[in-house]
Amino acid sequence: MSLTRREFVKILGAGSAAGLIGTGYANKTSLFGQENMYEVPKTGNARILHITDVHGNLLPNYFREPNVNLGFGDTFGQLPHVVGNNLLKKIGVKPGSPEAYAFTYNNFEDLAMKYGKTGGFGQIKTVLESLRESAGGTQNTLTVDGGDTWQGSGTSLWTRGEDMVEACNLLGVEVMVGHWEFTYKETEVLKNIGFFKGDFLGQNVRIMEDALMGEEYFSMTEKYDGRGLFDEDEGQPFKPYVIKNVGGHRIAVIGQAFPRTSNANPQKYFFPDWSFGLREDEMSELVADIKENENPDAIILVSHNGMDVDIKMASQVVGIDAIFGGHTHDGMPKPVEVNNAGGVTVVTNAGCSGKYIGVMDIDIKDHKFSGYEYKMLPILTNLIKPDPEMVSYINKMRNTKYDENVVEARSSTMSNNPNRVGKTYEEILTEKLCTTEQTLYRRGNFMGTWDQVLVNSLREEHDADFAMSAGVRWGTSVLAGHDITMEDLMTNTSMTYGETYVNEMKGSQLKDVLEAIAENLFVQDPYLQSGGDMVRMGGLDYTIDPAASLGERISDIKDDDGTTIDPNKSYKVSGWAQVGSIGNGRLMWDVAADYLRKQKHLNLSKVNHPTIKGVKDNPGIEGYAGDLI
Repeated sequence: MSLTRREFVKILGAGSAAGLIGTGYANKTSLFGQENMYEVPKTGNARILHITDVHGNLLPNYFREPNVNLGFGDTFGQLPHVVGNNLLKKIGVKPGSPEAYAFTYNNFEDLAMKYGKTGGFGQIKTVLESLRESAGGTQNTLTVDGGDTWQGSGTSLWTRGEDMVEACNLLGVEVMVGHWEFTYKETEVLKNIGFFKGDFLGQNVRIMEDALMGEEYFSMTEKYDGRGLFDEDEGQPFKPYVIKNVGGHRIAVIGQAFPRTSNANPQKYFFPDWSFGLREDEMSELVADIKENENPDAIILVSHNGMDVDIKMASQVVGIDAIFGGHTHDGMPKPVEVNNAGGVTVVTNAGCSGKYIGVMDIDIKDHKFSGYEYKMLPILTNLIKPDPEMVSYINKMRNTKYDENVVEARSSTMSNNPNRVGKTYEEILTEKLCTTEQTLYRRGNFMGTWDQVLVNSLREEHDADFAMSAGVRWGTSVLAGHDITMEDLMTNTSMTYGETYVNEMKGSQLKDVLEAIAENLFVQDPYLQSGGDMVRMGGLDYTIDPAASLGERISDIKDDDGTTIDPNKSYKVSGWAQVGSIGNGRLMWDVAADYLRKQKHLNLSKVNHPTIKGVKDNPGIEGYAGDLI
């Protein structure tokens, strides 16, 4: 499918004074209800602009939304646990529209060919500038970033996130929080924070007591002009909040890092001096203190909790007017209004990969948050003129030569691939590895085709019976029939602990691993979840009952030949990205790149989709390629 000439002319006719090109598709049933969705007249006193979970994606990309995002108990049928046609109905969007392409997986390949890629920092900057202009200038706007920005691409890995810091400075980001930002070394994090022109916040990050008792931490922070030691008495490395003047109104902005960073990422290798936690009590105390001592007109939270956690926190912490959330990559065009003892808190989440900008116009009356209007704008790349300054920066950065002294992972035995040395980032990343017969995607509670590529390559590399790959939610998509480039692969694997490994595991241990991860994902208390998706298993099929209790969810575990796994037998299991130890195998992207180069035309003969019980009527699953019972 492609745009007709008539449609294209209509699009050109909707171009704005700021150089934007409108979509030309909006109509009375549209979510946006105007010809150019990027021209948003300001309706309140202050405009908040929100991006999150960019994961290093400076360039336009394809990103397929999930067809599985299950909710149970209180979250059954509630945003964000609604997908596909059910989501379209819930938000009032017409199938086949630009919004349907942006917010659902439906007809992804056809609509991707029609509407093109999404995101791109050049396009994001153009839209942000237009949104600031229509609000009357930057003095009436605040631009916030929900974290997971400095990681997720080849260039962010090789520059230790510096490429993203400079790009965010060019975007005009004024406040941000972190999660994968902390998977660089503490010194690298502090260096990036010093380079960042905005405020890096974290009310829930603390300095470990041992670090405060020693001299090494103080020496490190002194080297970085005190960064990482905001309040020694309270053990706070970063500011918990900042007051911003937006449209002449005092808005308190609190920052919340990912609470389970220490569990989900290798703490002792990267941030041994910092601890994380939800710290709801401290949040309540902070909000009360701000109200009493700062005289704010509104209090907002920039969060990396994940949407379910934000919703629960909003129900229990009184006094936050709006939460701008991240972490779970939920592209939610409609906010959730949460009642609590003090009134209502509005919870939003702005997706990932640079695919959206959240726009909230806040109405402040008598020094109080009295209302809002919200739009989440999909960044349809082909319909927006990219900002020349941002494009120039990205091009210059990508023409940097790869430094053979770069440390790509934790292991001191990891040597750089000689094929990268002496080449520019652009030359490395534009290598065509093979073509693909299937669309490659990752996002969803269970197996994705990109994940199948990774586990297949792990099994081949380590001659393993089975392979496992973490259910992380970042990673762009590749359309069926298209070339897979090294860049595509790096957007699904780039991290500072990308070593692969192989271990012996008994069948009973495999079941225990699956049970533990399923508990983390499907336990009904959001505060006990880490927010990722189910571990991806290669060469192994199983049945899962997500609504069952711990130890009872996983059954019928078999290999690809249909043979039941023996709980007492040992199997070779390969994997990558271990949190607690360092693998001694090659880096994941090198393993997968060699696997793909051999394919020439990738055609996945089998994808290890688990069988799922009890979800046939769940609005969080649609078009599932595995079995439902």
